[in-house]
Amino acid sequence: MSEHDTPSDDTGDATASAGDDTQPTTGAATEIQTWTDALLRVRGLDAGYGDLQILSDVAMDVRDGEYVTIVGPNGAGKSTVMKSVFGLTSQMGGTVTFAETDITAMNPEEIIYEGLGYVPQNDNVFGALTVRENLEMGAYILDETPQEALDEVFDRFPILEEREDQKAQTMSGGQQQMLAMGRALMLSPDMLLLDEPSAGLAPDLVDEMFDKVDEINDTGTAILMVEQNAKEALRRCDRGYVLVNGENRYEDTGRELLADETVRQDFLGG
Repeated sequence: MSEHDTPSDDTGDATASAGDDTQPTTGAATEIQTWTDALLRVRGLDAGYGDLQILSDVAMDVRDGEYVTIVGPNGAGKSTVMKSVFGLTSQMGGTVTFAETDITAMNPEEIIYEGLGYVPQNDNVFGALTVRENLEMGAYILDETPQEALDEVFDRFPILEEREDQKAQTMSGGQQQMLAMGRALMLSPDMLLLDEPSAGLAPDLVDEMFDKVDEINDTGTAILMVEQNAKEALRRCDRGYVLVNGENRYEDTGRELLADETVRQDFLGG
């Protein structure tokens, strides 16, 4: 399990206080806390697809090395947030800043250069290519495949090294998900966007997938994740956002969100 200090108002850079997590639980925060020094800063984001607006005035932060999860009901716009950060939606207002660079109007090819990786939920591997070829594609913007990064991916996911000559389309769902994550790590990103990493996995593989995410975060890579298994995601993350109808509803530590009766009943299945 990833363990980090929770946000507090003694850092001097928070614009609102999340409270001291040593105090008795009083309910998850509905006032969205923001940081001026966050690695990723989303401010007043309005976005959607074509003329269809999905997100309204969304604000989110991920600090350097932090592990943040977005949860909420189906259709809340969770995946749209991820796609918007990575330049895959129509952005109608607001800003997205990563590592002090405004990436609001950038396309994915440009954003990759800034140190941001993205693993979509679907169609996230090249089925006709081998495992090794998929990983090499993860570093396509470089003149040659970085051997050190390849070695690190193989160390993290030994099954990929064992099957480096196997076609991706012949692998299990869990193995394909590991491959997709490995490919995104080939450029050693400062932050990884993960959209439903446990979707479609057999129950006995879900914990393994979460463990892999923990390990990636423990090496210093910041994580922003959308996850259908909301309770487990909130148990492991530093902070979480609850998104409803394309708008911020709650933001707090994973522990506080899990402890809030309204959040549990309305968004976590009790």
